Amino acid sequence: MISVLVFTLFSVIHLIVSARSHSVPISVAPVHYYNHHLSAQAQAHFHPIPSLSDTPLPSWTLKAVPTTVYRPITLDNFQDPLWNPIELLGPDVEDSHTLSQLARISGNAYALPGQKNWYDIDDAWNVGFPIGWEDPTVGFRGHVFLSSDNNTAILSIKGTTLQGPTSKKDKFNDNLLFSCCCARVDFSWAFSTVCDCFSGHWTCDNTCLSKALIEDSLFYSVGLNLVSNLTLMYPDANIWLVGHSLGGALASLLGTTFGFPAVAFESPGERLAAQRLHLPIPPLSNVSGLPIAPVTHVYHNADPIPQGTCTGFGSPCASGGYALETRCHLGKSIIYDTVGKLGWHVSVKTHPIKEVILHVLERDQEWEEGREVPLAVEEVDCTVRTQCDPNLPALTDSA
Repeated sequence: MISVLVFTLFSVIHLIVSARSHSVPISVAPVHYYNHHLSAQAQAHFHPIPSLSDTPLPSWTLKAVPTTVYRPITLDNFQDPLWNPIELLGPDVEDSHTLSQLARISGNAYALPGQKNWYDIDDAWNVGFPIGWEDPTVGFRGHVFLSSDNNTAILSIKGTTLQGPTSKKDKFNDNLLFSCCCARVDFSWAFSTVCDCFSGHWTCDNTCLSKALIEDSLFYSVGLNLVSNLTLMYPDANIWLVGHSLGGALASLLGTTFGFPAVAFESPGERLAAQRLHLPIPPLSNVSGLPIAPVTHVYHNADPIPQGTCTGFGSPCASGGYALETRCHLGKSIIYDTVGKLGWHVSVKTHPIKEVILHVLERDQEWEEGREVPLAVEEVDCTVRTQCDPNLPALTDSA
C-alpha cells in the first residue's frame, strides 16, 4: 500500500501547487544487504552479507513531504555546476515525531546495536548495519537505514566523540572546519594548530586554508565517496543525510554538494566551511539572497556550540582544545527556545544528542503559538566574515 502511495505521489508531484502538501508515511527498516568497509584511502567498498532471515526486522514510520531541491547536473565542473530543480520526498521537519526519530537515528551513529547508548526506534529497534566501524583509524562512522520498499535511504553520520578511537580525528576535523584560522585561538595555540595558514597580523591565507581543507579534511572526502556509492547502489531512492554536531555539519555539506535533504542537530556553523571548500552552491533565493540549500538545522538556544559562542580563552571548548568559532548555517534553522521556555542556562552540557532527544524534541511542549515545532527560518542576519571571536581582532582572508 505504501509503495503504491509513494509511486502515485511521484507521478503527480509536479501538479502539486498548494502551500504545504500532506505528509506521506514511510516505513523504514534497517539495511541488511550490504556491509560497508572504509579503507585508509577513503575508498568505499560494499559486499553482500547473509540476510538475517530468522531475525524479525522492526520498522517505524517517518513522514515525508514533496520537496524541491537543486541538484548539480554533473559534478565534473565542481566549481561552477549547472543546477536542476528536482522534486522528491524529503523529511517532514514540521512533524515532531519525525524530528525525534531522525534525532534518534543520528544518535545511533555513535553506537552499535545492543550498546547502552543505542536508541530504540518506535518498535524497540535493535538491528542496524554500521559504516566505518571496522577500522578505527578511519574515524568516519555511521549507519545506513533503508525503507522497506527501497525508496528512501538514510545515512546517519557520527559526530565528535570526546574519548575513544576516533576522538583525535574528530577533533582535527572540528578544528579544521569550524575555526577562523587553523584553530589559532591565542598565542598559546601557535604550536598546536591544525594547519599552517596564519599569515600574521590576524590574517588567514585563504588559498592555503582551502587547500588544507581539501587535502586534510578526511571525513568530508570519505563522505563524498560514500554518498557516491550510495547513489550507485540505490539510483532510484531518495537519500537523506542526518547527524549530530560534527556529523550534522558533514551531513549538511554533503547534502548541499549532492542536492540531498539533510537534517543536522546541534551542529556548528558550516557556511564558512562550505565557502572555503568551494562547494557547488545552489541558486540564491530571490527573497533572502542566500543559497537554497536542502538543509534543516535543529538546535536549541541553551547550546553555545551551534550559536558559535563557545569561544575565547577559558571557554569549555577552548579548554578542551576545540576552536568552534563559526555560527552561520546553510539552509534553514529550527531553534527551540529552551532558555526562555524552560529556564535553561547556556552550557555545553546541553549539547549531547541525549539531552536534545529526551528533553527538547520529545518534550510535551508548545514551543511557538500553535506549533509543536518552531518554524524553520533562514539565518539572514548572519555574516560569515564577522563570526570570529569578538574578543579578538577579526581574522581576514588574504589571497
